[in-house]
Amino acid sequence: MRFRKVCSMFLSAVMLASSMSMAAAATPATVQDKLAMIEKDTYGVEQTGAITERINKLERDYNGAHRSGSMMARVDAIYHDLYTNGSSPSTLAELNAIEWNIDHEVSMNPVEKRVADMEMSINGKTSEGTYDQRIKSLAKLSFGSETLPVEQVNVPANTLIKVALVDPVNAKNLKAGDIVRFKVAQDVIVSDHLVFAKGAPGEGKVQKVEQAKNFGRNAEVKIDFYKTKAIEGTDVETLLGAEAEKEMKNLAMAAGASLAGMVILGPIGIIGGAFVKGKNVDLPEGTEFYIQTKTDNMLYGVVTTQAE
Repeated sequence: MRFRKVCSMFLSAVMLASSMSMAAAATPATVQDKLAMIEKDTYGVEQTGAITERINKLERDYNGAHRSGSMMARVDAIYHDLYTNGSSPSTLAELNAIEWNIDHEVSMNPVEKRVADMEMSINGKTSEGTYDQRIKSLAKLSFGSETLPVEQVNVPANTLIKVALVDPVNAKNLKAGDIVRFKVAQDVIVSDHLVFAKGAPGEGKVQKVEQAKNFGRNAEVKIDFYKTKAIEGTDVETLLGAEAEKEMKNLAMAAGASLAGMVILGPIGIIGGAFVKGKNVDLPEGTEFYIQTKTDNMLYGVVTTQAE
């Protein structure tokens, strides 16, 4: 959706609030919760059956060998490899980098489907072997080396991210506590490092919903767009703050959208507009807007000058 239409909708139809950003979801504490998270990101759904068999399957699928130790230790090892960016990038970071290099976009699909789709795209068929082996093979085909051009870079607070709604926002269908999904709409490059890739997911949480009523009461929806996934796989704290508001305001002015009645209220940043009396809040899937990073972040990014 073009920004001319989008800015008009934001300025005349809805109030989107980003409160003091909520902390990203904490690391699951129990074996069952951590295992379920890994399975959903790997296969798309939580698996069933005995816990030991589920752990065996993950170990077999990722590296072909079973680890020793307690169930928690084994699950922690898989979790570390998949999500943790330390002295080297995580498996998800590498997978994101490869997928972006092939498609110039990352997907929300699980590891199983993403690996198979990339193999089909490059080779016309899927490959045998563990996920680790297949990802290394894809890295070599995509970048020419199993060692990816991925480096750490400081991403400053208030870095702007253009995003688009995955879930529509309609006051008639929402209630406080509902999750609203969105995705990155345009690559974000910091110091020649791609840090947020087009297609990467994010989440907002509905804080308040008021329906349109008679006697001129307009519908109102407040959403905290609290996390966005970086290309390294980390959930970064985000918000609809002053810099994002300023960017949308500038774009609205450039597009010739009416700013009559526009107000920016309070330290948390609330965008309001020249409301139509009784108008419902109804933003379709694909509606684009800006959010920003809440704090400085040291993230792995793909060294590039070719992103959008």
